[in-house]
Amino acid sequence: MQKVYAPILKFLMVIALVIGGSFGLTSQAAAAEETAIFAGGCFWCVESDFDNVSGVVKTTSGYIGGETPNPTYQTVSAGGSGYLEAVEIIFNPDKVTYAELLDIFWRSVDPTDDGGQFCDRGESYKTAIFATSDAQLSTAENSKAALDAGELLNAPVVTPIRSATTFYPAEEYHQNYAEKSSWKYKFYRFNCGRDAKVDELWGDQARRGIMEH
Repeated sequence: MQKVYAPILKFLMVIALVIGGSFGLTSQAAAAEETAIFAGGCFWCVESDFDNVSGVVKTTSGYIGGETPNPTYQTVSAGGSGYLEAVEIIFNPDKVTYAELLDIFWRSVDPTDDGGQFCDRGESYKTAIFATSDAQLSTAENSKAALDAGELLNAPVVTPIRSATTFYPAEEYHQNYAEKSSWKYKFYRFNCGRDAKVDELWGDQARRGIMEH
């Protein structure tokens, strides 16, 4: 009887190891993902831009920087809440590094504007980088210093670099707005002058690393 069942037992053991190994690889892959948080004016636009960056796994529009829990679009857009519109970016560092994401971020916004972004004015539309680790904080500070030292822009970079606080996802109707309401989004983006200003500011470096969308 033992001789009859031995091959079957070996086969089952191999299957168990394969399945276990697959779960292990999945866990390792998930653990390898990292989070970046950027505020760059309208979160619809930032989300859409980074959805078109190779190595980005997921993007979520939301709010960060204030103190009152559970902010809403109405309270944030009214001003005075301390919250900024921002996007949480889950990325695979084996495909795109945090330093590369910073490089892409700078060239998709106007980091010299301290009053908002493009047609959107006020506190909630200002740019900011929210580091989720000490390593990110250091990388972001070095990236900003290099940008200023390179004198690519005609004014100093005013984008603050802050340690991330609680990120609150925005209301569902804001998520993937560029896909849900494509024509409204495209009209808003064009009418706001976002791409025209980025092109003027960055020239052939504008939106570097962002695939056409």
